[in-house]
Amino acid sequence: MSENGRIAAAEGLGTAVLVIVGAGSAVIAGSKIGNAGVAIAFGLSLLTMAYAIGGISGCHINPAVSVGLWVTGKLKAEKLPVYIVPQLLGGLLGALLVYAIATGVSGFSASDSGFASNGFGDHSPGGYGLGSVIVSEIVMTAIFVVVVCSTSRKSMPAGFTGLAVGLALTMVHLVSIPVDNTSVNPARSLATAVFQHGWALQQVWVFLIFPTVGGVLAGLVWKQVVQPSDA
Repeated sequence: MSENGRIAAAEGLGTAVLVIVGAGSAVIAGSKIGNAGVAIAFGLSLLTMAYAIGGISGCHINPAVSVGLWVTGKLKAEKLPVYIVPQLLGGLLGALLVYAIATGVSGFSASDSGFASNGFGDHSPGGYGLGSVIVSEIVMTAIFVVVVCSTSRKSMPAGFTGLAVGLALTMVHLVSIPVDNTSVNPARSLATAVFQHGWALQQVWVFLIFPTVGGVLAGLVWKQVVQPSDA
């Protein structure tokens, strides 16, 4: 398999696992484990995938991360489709598998349950409006992507990347699940919105645009604060 093929396969697999474990925990076990449990599930899925596929693709499994790394110069523009397309497809595959499991319970409805989709207004867990959601997605994604960018610097201790990014993803989920169910990842948001197939698809544009904006902002900030010799 070519290098691009290996990267694409790793990113698709990693994103599928992120959705299966992260969004799946919310859909299947959310009433039992609560928001903290869902946040930990998302963090653990990224932590484990970082060690599983990090050596193959860097384990972006998130278009906002790939865009942020492109802004820093750590990823070439021609590589963006190799990362982002498999991420989107992997997310959809992960959501399909969650759907297949969840519908094993009589009466389950992805539309009625929300299917762990991201939303604002009436579809925000805490009733937060569009403005709050936009700010949350930009800020939380920027924080997360800055951590991701920083794990590739020369002074980063070897072997700690997975812990850093996994804990960072847990951290931002703990803050923002009540706001909008936490996106910070367009692939994750699109995947669940497709299966909710109603209001989530109408609102998903917010979770495609503003996490990406946060990723760009993170890349710009990282370039300013990190010394070139440590980049």
